[in-house]
Amino acid sequence: MSAIYDRVALIGLGLIAGSMARAMREKGLAREIVGHARSAETRATAAEIGLVDRVFETAAEAVAGADLVVLAVPVGAMGDVAAEIAPHLEPGATVTDVGSVKQAVVQAVAPHLPDGVHFIPGHPLAGTEHSGPRSGFASLFQNRWWLFTPTEGCDPLALERLQDLVRRFGAKTERMDAAHHDLVLAVTSHTPHLIAYTMVGVADHLKRVTESEVVEYSAAGFRDFTRIAASDPTMWRDVFLQNKDAVLDILGRFTEELFVLQRAIRMGDGQHLFDYFTRTRAIRRGIIEAGQDTAAPDFGRSQPGPGEG
Repeated sequence: MSAIYDRVALIGLGLIAGSMARAMREKGLAREIVGHARSAETRATAAEIGLVDRVFETAAEAVAGADLVVLAVPVGAMGDVAAEIAPHLEPGATVTDVGSVKQAVVQAVAPHLPDGVHFIPGHPLAGTEHSGPRSGFASLFQNRWWLFTPTEGCDPLALERLQDLVRRFGAKTERMDAAHHDLVLAVTSHTPHLIAYTMVGVADHLKRVTESEVVEYSAAGFRDFTRIAASDPTMWRDVFLQNKDAVLDILGRFTEELFVLQRAIRMGDGQHLFDYFTRTRAIRRGIIEAGQDTAAPDFGRSQPGPGEG
């Protein structure tokens, strides 16, 4: 299989970038893969395990000569990184990102990039609760959606080239408006994460239930909450701050629904509860039918969970 890019620069060497590096190497999609991470420890680990061909101390050094640059840093750091690399970008290069929020990334990154550089914001809907350069694996993106929110005037050939790359990872691609993306993700990812963090926090504060009981008797629902709540705190802090309008909108709607369910439980309205759960059950079936999860029981959760971020 022929290479799609000559040199790919990964800025940030965590789960997503590491999985991209492994997928590109496994499938021969880039002639050279280089990287940079802010942490010296992360850079040393990436070099030790051969995650990329070369590791650089600065992002500016890493992007020199690259025809694809991937910003795989927390959303709140995107602007500073873009400002640093902008003078060193190769004319005609493509810059993309893997952030879970798109409007804020466009606003932070686009003003810094020079003419002749193609900026194509992106977001892979894949992940686990693990982070760091050792956490990635080549099959992470298999059958997962990779969303792109191209800006006005985006070069169609550059976009198709980037989509071809991630399709070779096994991902499915879709294009959408950045604002719509942020609303969709507020529903499917951001607010559920906030609810998971909250429920784990409730358990932590509920002194009538001991910590050992929470650990030993975790049923499937709470156990899945703890998996989600173990996600990278820096990333999720930035997600909520950068997508606050959409998250607060969906959180308000969630609160209204919760009040309705509270009343149904208090009033003993079993029919309302049954009808509500029947409708929501159909959504789960739709997710399975779409191939985004399996109906098979996996009580030990032997495989990393999909769909973080």
